Amino acid sequence: MAATRSFCRPFASAILRFHLNTTTIGAQTRCFADEPKDKKDLIKSKDKEITEPPHIHAAPGEYQDIKKIFKEQCEGLITGKSELRTSDAYHYLKESDIVIVGGGALGLATAYWLKVRNPLAFHVTVVEQDPCYKQAATTLSVGGIRQQFSLPENIMLSMFTAQFLREIKDHLSVMDFDPPDIQFNPQGYLFLATEAGKEILHENNKIQKNCGAKVQLMNQAALKEKFPWMKSDDICYGSYGLENEGWFDPWLYVAALKTKLASFGVQFVQGEVVGFRKQKKLTRHAHRTIIEMVNVRLPDQSIFPIKIAKVVNCAGPWSGKVAEMAGIGCRSEDSSSLIVPVPVEPRKRYVYMFHCPDGPGFDMPFLVDPSGVYVRREGLGGHYLCGRSPVDDRSEPSTQDLEVDHDYFDEHVWPVLAQRVPAFERLKVKSAWGGYYDYNYFDQNLIIGNHPYFDNFYMATGCSGHGIQQSAGIGRAMAELIMDEEFKTIDLSRFSFDRILEDKPYPERNII
Repeated sequence: MAATRSFCRPFASAILRFHLNTTTIGAQTRCFADEPKDKKDLIKSKDKEITEPPHIHAAPGEYQDIKKIFKEQCEGLITGKSELRTSDAYHYLKESDIVIVGGGALGLATAYWLKVRNPLAFHVTVVEQDPCYKQAATTLSVGGIRQQFSLPENIMLSMFTAQFLREIKDHLSVMDFDPPDIQFNPQGYLFLATEAGKEILHENNKIQKNCGAKVQLMNQAALKEKFPWMKSDDICYGSYGLENEGWFDPWLYVAALKTKLASFGVQFVQGEVVGFRKQKKLTRHAHRTIIEMVNVRLPDQSIFPIKIAKVVNCAGPWSGKVAEMAGIGCRSEDSSSLIVPVPVEPRKRYVYMFHCPDGPGFDMPFLVDPSGVYVRREGLGGHYLCGRSPVDDRSEPSTQDLEVDHDYFDEHVWPVLAQRVPAFERLKVKSAWGGYYDYNYFDQNLIIGNHPYFDNFYMATGCSGHGIQQSAGIGRAMAELIMDEEFKTIDLSRFSFDRILEDKPYPERNII
């Protein structure tokens, strides 16, 4: 049976607006006056009951420390012990400057960089239908980060995100909360290549070094000396990351981002986007079609419309479906650009955790075999995480559920592990889970930017497994596009939707 991480960390918006509408987090503020008994309780503090959302009105009452109230309520939201009803439309604002569809790493990072630019300039809403992240690509990943890609854009995105993670306490700390700790484990990736793959390995290494990546090519003799526990008779070269690589806890990363966004006043709506309302308007780009309304189905099945200025599709594996709701990928007489779909769909991947007390220890890298099998340490107690993507589309598993195929491990993963690391012949599987890739079946690469038909429909999706390790860079780039209408730091123009319309793939070779 699949072992999935199911603990829930919901967030609500009432306390976020409570925090946002205060001039300073450390200021003293009055509690709101008691209202008639038919008003529904929304927020409770230890000393006084607050019966009206703080954005409505206030009246004289007892003084409370807003810093203390925010901390108590936000901690409750993170642990899932809050009494706030996150599904009640009564809490939500019906207008938002920017709505982000998807509360995974890319959506949260986009919201973060938008707010960093100017925290009070505009209102941002994040819509997430799975607040417990039971099926989210972000939290079900193995949390790896590497700079060893074949395209300069991917290399630079990962290098920036690695820097962001190193400085995460500067970026995501919130007053009166412990500084964020995402359990980052610095350790290089080791990509192995046989005779058939050594030329590509050398080409990638040259591109990586030109981008400033610290990567070392190792021949067979060097590999045997540094990693004596690994069998490398069939290996010609290995590419070993010396910096900006390793792994971290995706759950802690998401929690840190959400806590920071809470302090910025970002509104979180639990619900599923079920449609858009469009309208043709005269803009500075002549007559253009815009999205003017996002319809969200809340957990109580009511439809909650949000009037918007811009929408960002960060729905991960389901971003193709979200785009269809806007008419992208459907027959249309308005524009040929609407006929082409967003080529992103969910692809299921398995992660297996096993125990092997005699396996390699602290010196073990994030190992990537030429077959595509990967394995890394999980702590220092002899536990490891591993997996493998299917070799072709015909062997792709069903995405109807996240059940794990344990035969897949026995037939396609374990034999490779045992051949590469002899100690793994005696491993024992302890648990496993399934997760989704936001798989771009066009060229397995990021799609970022505005759709050419719409004036305000943006997207950041299709990373095909490496989104979380590039999230900070992608979020910053998306914020630049929205606010500056161009990329200011890393030029991601070649990742635009135009390449799909023009049928010009820009593939990434190093997909795990």
